[in-house]
Amino acid sequence: MNRRVLIPAEIHPDAPPAGSTVHSLTGDSMGCSWSLRLAAASPALDALRNAIQAELDQIVAEMSHWEPESTLCRFNHAPAGSRHRLPPRFAQVMDAALALARQTGGAYDPAAGALVNAWGFGPGEAYAKPGYTPPAPAECAALTQSWALLDWRAQPGELLQPGGVLLDLSSIAKGYAVDRMAEILLARGYQHFLVELGGELRGHGCKPDGQPWWVEVENPPELGEQAALLALHGLSIATSGDYRRWTEIDGERLSHTLDPRVGRPITHGLASVSVVHPSCMQADALSTAINVLGPEAGLRFAEHLGLPARLVWRTESGLQEASSSAWERLAS
Repeated sequence: MNRRVLIPAEIHPDAPPAGSTVHSLTGDSMGCSWSLRLAAASPALDALRNAIQAELDQIVAEMSHWEPESTLCRFNHAPAGSRHRLPPRFAQVMDAALALARQTGGAYDPAAGALVNAWGFGPGEAYAKPGYTPPAPAECAALTQSWALLDWRAQPGELLQPGGVLLDLSSIAKGYAVDRMAEILLARGYQHFLVELGGELRGHGCKPDGQPWWVEVENPPELGEQAALLALHGLSIATSGDYRRWTEIDGERLSHTLDPRVGRPITHGLASVSVVHPSCMQADALSTAINVLGPEAGLRFAEHLGLPARLVWRTESGLQEASSSAWERLAS
């Protein structure tokens, strides 16, 4: 089978500066690694590394649900009725997350932290410990649609804690961090690079030989075919898949992706959703939303938005896949 190649319709002809070579940086953040590949002549690599790491550290300090002293955790444990002015980064992510929650009817919920904890998938990972039992249906039902309880005022970036609502931005914060890495580079005049954090990627420009930044579209391991190649030229890609984190209880495979509308793991068999978007924050959150919506509703949602998306799901006869029209245009 020939490998599919996906290329954006618009390719900017600007080449890296004369004498450019590819430079690499790596580091750690958010429980995973980050990387940068930069086409430049003589970049200030130490300054770039320090700037990127400082930015990622600040995002963790504001939005981590694992760090007990983060701004997010302080909000989660704040008293009912208290209002909180969020820092600009946090406010930008919160505004985007709640917009997607409204757009999907709560299939995407940035306030599902209590539900995630009830299933043992949050900090501490109780699902993997001896004696774990899943929550009762009544407990799950009481924790649905938590986003609707929030009172968000985009101006001045103020959020009400109604009491007991736990934010969890793990499905959008990594994508946002990738965007901030890219913005740091662009602000310093670098136009040709590939940045990555925890498998989420964003690319700009091209390599010194004129080739774009080629990346493989992530496949479920059991698909058994060559992954498509995507030219990340002014684009980001994020993939949400149940093969990354799942558990099995009484012979039933349970995805760590929860449907916050019904309060339990998704059951429609979606194995992988890949989304391409100029913003990695949007790609990250949208891939999760489509994963919750399922094969049919998720594909309709992608078509409605004109969004390049590829879905792979499990059936009794094996894996099936479908792509949105916008995805197919990348391959035409």
